Amino acid sequence: MSTLPVNVEEKLFQNRYRVDAGRPHVHIKDADVCQSECTAKSCTFVCPASCYKAEGNGAVTLITDGCLECGSCRILCTDHQNIEWDYPRGGHGILFKFG
Repeated sequence: MSTLPVNVEEKLFQNRYRVDAGRPHVHIKDADVCQSECTAKSCTFVCPASCYKAEGNGAVTLITDGCLECGSCRILCTDHQNIEWDYPRGGHGILFKFG
């Protein structure tokens, strides 16, 4: 029996996300902390949905559309506690196709 390789991007594309316009459920508390105090920028490579991006000037930008609500970002940011995260309002956020 042969197995096909799993393509994470294809699996993520099958999920849907309902944006709560103007009310993001996660945000960076202080952008200066990311730029000046955080050298690892772990959120930029651990987020499975690639919501965090490292900019050329050392800043980190966050686009919450497509967030999987896994909480990895807030766990990794325990040193700086610079992520404020809450569940989206009912009916908004990730809508998993398989579960």
